[in-house]
Amino acid sequence: MGLFDLFKRKKVDTEAARRAALMRGGRVGEGVVLDVTVTDAGDITHVFYTYNVNGVEYESSQSLDEAQRQHQGDYYPGARITVRYDPHRPANSAVV
Repeated sequence: MGLFDLFKRKKVDTEAARRAALMRGGRVGEGVVLDVTVTDAGDITHVFYTYNVNGVEYESSQSLDEAQRQHQGDYYPGARITVRYDPHRPANSAVV
């Protein structure tokens, strides 16, 4: 290991950090799945959803992580889902 390697910054996965922050301190709300992206094998990989905060409707999308892919039946269009959102920036959300 060279001297330069000691000072090199480690790359941070910003999406994982954003989700982790929402899981720790985000408010819990209810959303509805609007649409999904499905692979040729029939696996759901991405969800498009809507949720309401203080009378304002937000739409967002998210790639499912490995744990969520194990429960794909929970993410069909029209399904009710749990959403965590930042109370200071409600457009920042993640599917639980």
